[in-house]
Amino acid sequence: MQAKWWHGKVAYQIYPKSFCDSNGDGVGDIRGIISKLDYLQDLGIEIVWLSPCFKSPFVDQGYDIADYQDIDPIFGTMEDFDELLAEAKKRGISILLDLVINHCSSEHEWFKKACADLNSEEAKYFYFRKGKDDGTPPDNLRSYFGGSVWEKIPGHEDENIYYLHYFAKAQPDLNWYYEPLREKLFNMVNFWLDKGVAGFRIDAIMNIAKDLSFPGLPADAADGMCSANQMTAKLSDQAAAFLYEMNDKTFKPHDALSVAEAFGVNQESLKNYIGDDGFFSTIFDFSARELNEKYPAYYRYRPVDIAKWRDTIFASQERVNDIGFMCPIIENHDEPRGVSYYLPRHAQNPDGAKAFAAVNILLRGMPFIYQGQEIGMTNTKFNSIYEFDDLNAKDNYKAALKAGFTPSQALDILNIESRDNARTPMLWSAGKNAGFSDAAITWLKVHQDYKTLNVAAQKDDPNSVLSFYKKLIALRKDPKYHELLTYGKFKPLEAVADYVVPFARELDGKMIYVIANFEDTAVSYGVNADSKIILSSKEVDLKDGVLTIPAVACAVVEL
Repeated sequence: MQAKWWHGKVAYQIYPKSFCDSNGDGVGDIRGIISKLDYLQDLGIEIVWLSPCFKSPFVDQGYDIADYQDIDPIFGTMEDFDELLAEAKKRGISILLDLVINHCSSEHEWFKKACADLNSEEAKYFYFRKGKDDGTPPDNLRSYFGGSVWEKIPGHEDENIYYLHYFAKAQPDLNWYYEPLREKLFNMVNFWLDKGVAGFRIDAIMNIAKDLSFPGLPADAADGMCSANQMTAKLSDQAAAFLYEMNDKTFKPHDALSVAEAFGVNQESLKNYIGDDGFFSTIFDFSARELNEKYPAYYRYRPVDIAKWRDTIFASQERVNDIGFMCPIIENHDEPRGVSYYLPRHAQNPDGAKAFAAVNILLRGMPFIYQGQEIGMTNTKFNSIYEFDDLNAKDNYKAALKAGFTPSQALDILNIESRDNARTPMLWSAGKNAGFSDAAITWLKVHQDYKTLNVAAQKDDPNSVLSFYKKLIALRKDPKYHELLTYGKFKPLEAVADYVVPFARELDGKMIYVIANFEDTAVSYGVNADSKIILSSKEVDLKDGVLTIPAVACAVVEL
């Protein structure tokens, strides 16, 4: 494996709207991020990914981009962004932006011009297709947000002609099969890289491949539709030519870090994605989330426990041992909080958060921490559908009611599954709005436990979740273990109980064990007689080659 500048680093995701509000309007902004760079440096972060901060109508929280080369005024100005780059660089922090290029906003000038003239150059940037003779859409694919992927073109509602949108109606898909459009997108990427951005997280990129005959697929639910993700999975290899081209014309010349949101990559294709000559630097490991994503709608909730999480993640780790890196995650802006979602109820607490942290940070790959994860944030309690902002949550609520769920049942599921669980404001202190904002009202409600669950309460507590994250990140950077924890192979250990996550990292004869026990009783493992404990979240017992870890705790042991 070729060494890269980003190897061995720990990354942190910021959701700008919810991180820190500097001007009191209830919405986080770039100057708020600048004010917290010292905090990130102290945590040990060297790479920060910003969720979209481009100009947008925010139908889907900025993932509907109206101008790819400007900052939305709600977040600040381009001058603010330039200052962020400069201040981050002073602290050894690289900035990644969110690259959303499967689709744009219906407010983008391209789409407006395309709708105004169906024979224009811009019309070629999108998928405009005639409906069937009976006036129905061209195929039966279901949008990720529910309903058909096809919508009548604005201004042409009386005609049998549609545009394609795999996501929201306000997010028309871009036609990657049209070369002049690809060149415009690549020029935009290079604009940001030339400015000093270190790379990108690439959003929903697997969806760019389309079957241009739009044949549809067999229905996967009673509505007669089939989820668009099934078509995406079927065509996954067809995107390769586009992705190699993008890499050659953008990322590679800049030595940029590219982290892709790529679901369902098969073993045969992994080398093309993340090998030394792959078209991405790395991809997120979403395999655990895919246990639920394969279903048509999340309102039909199916619990995924830590045992399923372990087995799925371990399989992913073994798949890439000799190929490249994936990015281990517990949560992000599109998922509920990991402690609430995956851990048994008795472990949904600071002890469980610490044990989960050890797994996340010490797996092979480049770990990503999502804002608030480092203090053990859990799901927020939403009391009404009107407290949600997420478009997807509202769509699933309506679908659940239509399917026969009661409002209370539908709300309970949203409290488990909604993306808004991760999007509530960052908890900085026990003060007004958790120190996030001085506004009378914040754009999304503040977590109910902010008085006790916050950065200020944890930063000077050596036993806090935050302090344990700092210790784990410091361990990854420790010269004695850096090579091992960066390049060492992953090896699964025997799971002596359902809720135990045990694995080893090995390199050149050196080995460490990482054992996270989420059971409500102690577990024991055999180790070498001369083994030593490097780090643990609670007091553990190591005697005569037997390591005993108490309930809801973890240990890192050097053999």
